[in-house]
Amino acid sequence: MQYNKVNFDNKQKSISVSALQNIECATIANTGLLVVFNLTSNLLKMLADKELKAFVPTIKPGKAKSFYKDVLGLKLLSEDNYALEFNANGTLLRVIIVQELRPHPFTVLGWSVDNISSTIKLLNAQNVFCEKYDFLEQDELGIWTAPGGAKVAWFKDPDGNVLSLTE
Repeated sequence: MQYNKVNFDNKQKSISVSALQNIECATIANTGLLVVFNLTSNLLKMLADKELKAFVPTIKPGKAKSFYKDVLGLKLLSEDNYALEFNANGTLLRVIIVQELRPHPFTVLGWSVDNISSTIKLLNAQNVFCEKYDFLEQDELGIWTAPGGAKVAWFKDPDGNVLSLTE
């Protein structure tokens, strides 16, 4: 893919354009003017056909390994002092080992499921229970029905990272 580089001739007050790789915008020297190039549809889709990798942090790698592998059923691909890697139905999930962690209060990973009630019951059998939020109307399993009809529930991993299920 080829992009354009802008050169500004201050004496002639002209701009010249030349080929350059991997640039999307540039500041014209000594002018403060920012030139944004005409982005092609290929650039806008540059990651659309690439595989996604997901990341979630842990300070408890042993418990995280057991949770993601034994409770959620993900296949462990590799393990070292930096991370655990799992196959999440074709998506690489990298559970990175960190020194400190303050879990976010919002969803960091989520799965689409065919039957949310039966999935939650299987999680409950593994002593994993859904979160109940005062600001949402949820049923006894912790399922909230969104205005559009989707059914959503949230649970936490051993580090307190919020995970979700959606039907």
